[in-house]
Amino acid sequence: MNTKYTNDHEWARIEGDSKNPLVVVGITDYAQGQLGEIVFVEPPEVGRNLKQGEEAAVIESVKAAGEVKSPLSGEVVEVNEELDDSPETVNDEPMGAGWIYKIKPADADKFAAELADLMDDDAYNGLVESLA
Repeated sequence: MNTKYTNDHEWARIEGDSKNPLVVVGITDYAQGQLGEIVFVEPPEVGRNLKQGEEAAVIESVKAAGEVKSPLSGEVVEVNEELDDSPETVNDEPMGAGWIYKIKPADADKFAAELADLMDDDAYNGLVESLA
């Protein structure tokens, strides 16, 4: 699994092949733990074009509301509609069934450059350990 991370605790899992990638986006286990019990997820609209670092979604918990920034640029092609009825899935499976949206990168060169800006597992785990 090719998963990359942002400093803001979003993850981007690249699926498909390099010619036709699909990027699944969610928040990390660390992020959901900081938010606490999630009660509402507002994903971006399908068809919306996001830029890397742009606010894409809102997550509300019993403790706070947080924004999800897009780890990569692209067009939103799908949102996780299961979260409408079961937002707590983000708590239960943040790296799996709790994904928030999927994007299709528009520009292969830009995609490669943006991907290079993200952290791999080791770098992200180091970041989380530094916050403990």
